[in-house]
Amino acid sequence: MKITVLGSGGWGTALALLLTDNGHDVTLWSHSARRSALLEQARENPRLPGVPLPEALHLSAALDSLRESGAVVMATPSFAVRETARMAAPLLRQDAVVVSVAKGIEKDTALCLTQIIEEELKGKGRVVALSGPSHAEEVGRRVPTGCVAASRDMAAAELVQDVFMSPRFRVYTNSDVLGVELGAALKNVLALCCGVSDGMGLGDNTKALLMTRGMTEMARLGVALGGRKETFAGLSGMGDLIVTCTSMHSRNRRCGILVGQGKSVEEAMKEVGATVEGYYAALSAHQLAEKAGVEMPICECAYRVLYEGHSVREVVGALMSRNKKREVDESWI
Repeated sequence: MKITVLGSGGWGTALALLLTDNGHDVTLWSHSARRSALLEQARENPRLPGVPLPEALHLSAALDSLRESGAVVMATPSFAVRETARMAAPLLRQDAVVVSVAKGIEKDTALCLTQIIEEELKGKGRVVALSGPSHAEEVGRRVPTGCVAASRDMAAAELVQDVFMSPRFRVYTNSDVLGVELGAALKNVLALCCGVSDGMGLGDNTKALLMTRGMTEMARLGVALGGRKETFAGLSGMGDLIVTCTSMHSRNRRCGILVGQGKSVEEAMKEVGATVEGYYAALSAHQLAEKAGVEMPICECAYRVLYEGHSVREVVGALMSRNKKREVDESWI
């Protein structure tokens, strides 16, 4: 199959390599001619050092390949998804499968990324979300990985499963698109929080507390918005939460560590040097929780630190001093 990957960051490049290994005719698109030329010259992405780009992988800064592509992978950062989908729409085949692999929620609308893509494509294509615990650095090195393809159109999800599946990349299917995308976005907020905990030197107990209760918050909001609780126990929920909260590959965790060590949010994001999706997702989580009337104390504390200037020690104290609760509350299920 002819496939175009839109976005030549680490994740887009890793997936382009995977798809090329699977025997597909793949074009990796860059947003600028200069970036595409640098990749062509080096035949290596600096975000995936030591991983060569095979000659079979086409590199381009033009969108012409979309006209013949049966599948299009949207691998830009979340803030660029709408603009990229808008540019792609006129060239897209009516029957193309569009695979959203970024993780986030749009800042102003609180829409998930597949919703944005569907808005911009105006009926063209079949949209599928591909998500899960999948650091680009490891997928690029062909480390065994599992993800989930989610769509209301199960035939489209199963096609994505067939296209991406390999002995090193296992794909499951799920019809709960909202749950899959919310898990993918919200775990970035919790990874920031776990990074802050690590930066403060609070230890493994604290991280386990944040991850476990954070998982409850994710599922609580997801169910309130129409997702299924069990989705959050899967690869896009628990799986992605574990890998993002514990790995130094995670930009969100690294940013949180710097904040926990005393750097300002702006300094920390600048030092990370790449998109910190959890920063934007914290605002969306705050807005969605308020709209749905859902209690999310950990995510709310992240919002206060990131957007209102509260100190990390202040919010840790506030979290630990909350009123007594039952661990399991069935009222929101």
